[in-house]
Amino acid sequence: MENIILGLLLLQSRTIYQIRKRINDGLNLMYSCSMGSIQAAIKKLLRNGYISLREITENGKLKKFYSITDCGKNYFHAWLNTPIDSSAAKNPELSKIYFLGFAEQETRIKLIENHIEDLIKMHSDLEKICNEGAILLNENQNNDIIDYQLQTASYGRDFMKFNIEWYQRLLKNIKE
Repeated sequence: MENIILGLLLLQSRTIYQIRKRINDGLNLMYSCSMGSIQAAIKKLLRNGYISLREITENGKLKKFYSITDCGKNYFHAWLNTPIDSSAAKNPELSKIYFLGFAEQETRIKLIENHIEDLIKMHSDLEKICNEGAILLNENQNNDIIDYQLQTASYGRDFMKFNIEWYQRLLKNIKE
């Protein structure tokens, strides 16, 4: 969570609510979060000197904006330069499929149908992000940051498509 927040703050200073919204609007495929987990990560980052806090009053309301520090940039880039951990690519929900034979037929069908609906919604959201990213990349050619963000969204979209097709085949097999 800390590195996701640092990466978002590299792009721009944000409030905790803006951080959560950005994670929920496109990064939730990589990381699900609660406001509590974001607050805990923010406290840790502040304590370590990786981010700073600036309070601004807007329309009579106090807003806390977080920014990345030079120390935070160094920490983030050190993390970014570590090898990609292939063993971290796990899907804990597959354990439910592994044991689905213990459930009643109707339950199996309903669970898979609901899951397919959720996957289709996520695919649609990621398709929208990809389309918006493509427009943004076209307007800002040669922008590596936008390009890699778009590549990640494309991965998510394609992964969702694979999952939808895989679960549709599973559902067909269950019904037969």
